[in-house]
Amino acid sequence: RPLTFEEFEHRVNQAIYVSATPGPYELKKSSGLVVEQVIRPTGLVDPVIEVRGARNQVDDLLGVIRKRVEKGERVLVTTLTKRMAEDLTEYYRDLGVRVRYLHSDIRTLERVEIIRDLRKGDFDVLVGINLLREGLDIPEVSLVAILDADKEGFLRSQTSLIQTCGRAARNINGTVVMYADVVTKSLDAAVKETNRRRQMQLDFNKKNNITPETIKKSIHDVLSSIYEADYYTVPVVSEDAESY
Repeated sequence: RPLTFEEFEHRVNQAIYVSATPGPYELKKSSGLVVEQVIRPTGLVDPVIEVRGARNQVDDLLGVIRKRVEKGERVLVTTLTKRMAEDLTEYYRDLGVRVRYLHSDIRTLERVEIIRDLRKGDFDVLVGINLLREGLDIPEVSLVAILDADKEGFLRSQTSLIQTCGRAARNINGTVVMYADVVTKSLDAAVKETNRRRQMQLDFNKKNNITPETIKKSIHDVLSSIYEADYYTVPVVSEDAESY
């Protein structure tokens, strides 16, 4: 049988944790021995973060989206629920925005196609939930909007907010707009950490005369997409149980 977590911990004397956003467990276990890799080879820096009031977030965001679309850039929008993602998509679509939504009810292959079409420019805005938090490496995205950023919980924790902000770090014009009426502990920590990293990156670029450039990444056919590989189904083990 697989080891329990406690058994695993007992057997491991030394370990190296590798994470862009280490959690409390890793930080505690490492006893403060953390080596940061904040500087990117591309010279790109963490995005600028704006915090705006959430009262008129939908209509305010519409204006921000239109400005980005005029520049030929893409936008990611995160909501808290599937219903909100669908309703927001319908509302913006009725106003002429080329927008689609992404959530767990959508088939794997269709998700791959949606991401590819966003990169190709077939539409401009992608609305989603936690699916936007990890694994979406889209250089064309220059704006990430986080609705209801002050609603504490899994989707709006410090780690989740930092990871979501990172979706805008592939573009030289990367910006994050967080909509919140209250600055929560998680929101405040995420903004401060992102700003800290950004300043380190700016200082390094200035010192070494580095000019950041947006990542250039080819758009592969959907069947060979790296995103499809993320959802690869591992075959069932065929050996007899007696072999174990």
